Amino acid sequence: MSIYRLFLRLLILAALCGAAFLLYRTLGRYTLEDITDAVRAIPAGQLARAAAFAAASYLCLTGFDWLAVRYAGKPLAWRRTALASFVSLSIGHNVGVAALSSGAIRYRFYSRWGLRVGDVAKVILFCGMTVGLGLATLGGISLLLYPEEAEGLMGITRAELRGMSIVCLSLPLAHVVLSATLRGDLRLRRWSVRFPPLRLALPQIVVGTANFACVAACLHQLLAAISEAAYLEVTAIYVIGNVASLISHVPGGLGVLEATVLYLQPGAEAIGALIVFRVLYFLVPLAIGLPVLLVSEYVLRPSRAAEN
Repeated sequence: MSIYRLFLRLLILAALCGAAFLLYRTLGRYTLEDITDAVRAIPAGQLARAAAFAAASYLCLTGFDWLAVRYAGKPLAWRRTALASFVSLSIGHNVGVAALSSGAIRYRFYSRWGLRVGDVAKVILFCGMTVGLGLATLGGISLLLYPEEAEGLMGITRAELRGMSIVCLSLPLAHVVLSATLRGDLRLRRWSVRFPPLRLALPQIVVGTANFACVAACLHQLLAAISEAAYLEVTAIYVIGNVASLISHVPGGLGVLEATVLYLQPGAEAIGALIVFRVLYFLVPLAIGLPVLLVSEYVLRPSRAAEN
């Protein structure tokens, strides 16, 4: 076994252990009674809609990988990219440092299906760009249309906030223009980036924005049970908190999400909605993704050997 393969297996093992520990630690903060009371406080209809929006977000995330493998020149069937996407992100969202943790798991899957290290690196780069474009687009729209809450949270003037929203919206616009006009690589000193063709760039922005719109809708449905918060209000605060969590690499946005929700809706009631949101969007996918990864590593091993 090569050193690289040994390192990769150790990294996946560390991700599994970290995810399992985080699952235990997060659930350990609450009693079963806390979780039960929080769920009961939310009407069944809103709980079902929140779960549907969480599922829709993970469906959008499978689109990230489906487009990414085409950007890498290695198109695969959706069922394969969906499997790799869900397992890697259900764990990566919780472990933190998603580019590394989910990237290692992505490589484990995609290497079985003929992608090399460089191809997987392109997949990870494309997915990272999609995250940034989705945040910029949704953030620009929400800050432009509903600036009051973000203005108070960030402590800046309305004019400065409008300038930020314009900057955010200029990023996807520039991405589309460069994808349509640029041929070859864009070089910045030692780095070079190849923009996707327009046929991939446009759906990339759409699916990236739709993903975060679904996550914000999931949180909004839960908060709407205890407050009058508007959807774009929740979206503006969520985008700010999500940017902060991505910068800090805090697993699952722990602490950051709490701060944004409590700013939006102070009081113990918001904690109940937050518990349900974490269960729906982080812990349920994690509880599914971990055993699926283990199955793929051990039960499917003969199939992998046969392919090689």
